[in-house]
Amino acid sequence: MANNYDVIIAGSGAAGLYAAINLPKELKVLVISKKEITLCNSALAQGGIAGVYNSPDDNISFHQNDTLIAGGFKNNTETVHILVSEACLDIEKIIKLGVEFDRNPDGSLHRTLEGGHCRHRIFHHKDATGFEILTTLLNHVRTLDNVTVMENTLLCGLEKTSTGFSANLLKDNEYITCNSHFVILATGGIGRVYEYTTNSAIATGDGITFAFEMGADIKNLSFVQFHPTAFNNRNTRECFLISEAVRGEGAYLLNANHERFMHNYDDRLELAPRDVVSHAIIQESRKLGSTDFYLDISHKDSDFIKSRFPMIYKNLLEQGYDLTKDLIPIFPCQHYLMGGINVDENALTAIDGLYAAGECSHTGVHGNNRLASNSLLEALVFSRRAAMDIASKLDSCPDEFEDFKFDNSNRKEAIPRGLRTEIRHILQQSYFVIPDSKAAVKGFERVKEIKDILTSGNFIINADFIEAKSLATVAYIILKEVI
Repeated sequence: MANNYDVIIAGSGAAGLYAAINLPKELKVLVISKKEITLCNSALAQGGIAGVYNSPDDNISFHQNDTLIAGGFKNNTETVHILVSEACLDIEKIIKLGVEFDRNPDGSLHRTLEGGHCRHRIFHHKDATGFEILTTLLNHVRTLDNVTVMENTLLCGLEKTSTGFSANLLKDNEYITCNSHFVILATGGIGRVYEYTTNSAIATGDGITFAFEMGADIKNLSFVQFHPTAFNNRNTRECFLISEAVRGEGAYLLNANHERFMHNYDDRLELAPRDVVSHAIIQESRKLGSTDFYLDISHKDSDFIKSRFPMIYKNLLEQGYDLTKDLIPIFPCQHYLMGGINVDENALTAIDGLYAAGECSHTGVHGNNRLASNSLLEALVFSRRAAMDIASKLDSCPDEFEDFKFDNSNRKEAIPRGLRTEIRHILQQSYFVIPDSKAAVKGFERVKEIKDILTSGNFIINADFIEAKSLATVAYIILKEVI
């Protein structure tokens, strides 16, 4: 028996939840979360959300210009203007929903500075802004009678039908078919296609893969951002991020000789955009023959550091480092995706009724390098616009739902072991900060073989299969773009 909804939202990060909040309350909405809701990239966002809001010394032209410079002027200027112009609307709305940003002693909102910004315009909640926003949105979603949240539910298939879409879901080892008139993909990034990433375990590019298989346009998937200051602990795949806001508050970058070096690469020093800093670290690493690099903020007041960065301080202390005293080992790491499912200014894909928002989408606002703290803003602005666009089309929706019949039976094989590990190694070696063109060509051929194995086989439809197929598809698209 199929379950029918007006809108299915795949993904429960900031984009997915905010879309649900902004949809008309008469609509029946399903939000699918692959794991528990708080396991997502939105929850990991430390720095904050950028925006011009009640800012007498700032304006949207400054914010737009900073965004374009960081993105190498490869941004979509129309969507950038939407982003910076509508920031105030969504920042104000989430404050009204209960998001508690840090404030100055006089009660005004505190704004911090991050790389690439010419003004203090980053609103934040200590160093855990994403988690604050996510939990506030979630608490509100749970008050909405029209929204059902289904956790620990895997999207296994998505098909276009005459009345909208059918989704094949796996929950508690049972397959469920859910139909809808509209779908919003908000499935996050692709970090798990690399050996080392700041992303959460769900970031395997599933939504991008389903959109690709349905014929949607995937654009600039090779625009991958590497964050320069991930904690350098190569024992784990998921690398703890040390926020750019630490450099915004005056931290220095040091090389293996414990010397500052950014002056040799950019006049903006530690506050240059992320791609510039990451390239500088790799170049300095090759020059010195060492991967030892450090972040140092020990020259700042220790009470200020503990108060401003409590989560980072706590997490580093658990690793044996005191942020107020020690040099913190760092190195670039995969962090964010600027490309994705190509959408218009309302987050609509080339497929009627299919929307994409958040990191899985390509709005064009980021160009080839995202400006710090524009990601949460993009998730809010364009998921709201998706909800508004859906609201404008309700009169054209049919009353009935076509029920696509998914074939989940007769699939008995488990996927071959080691495929995901091999894909991660290929991307890490061929397309990390400064790409290796020869390795990319060779890697592409092997990734294509793996993708063909997975798509033509008779494998059990479960998380192992879906995520391996997604990683292979993502790696295939990235390397095809660059070779």
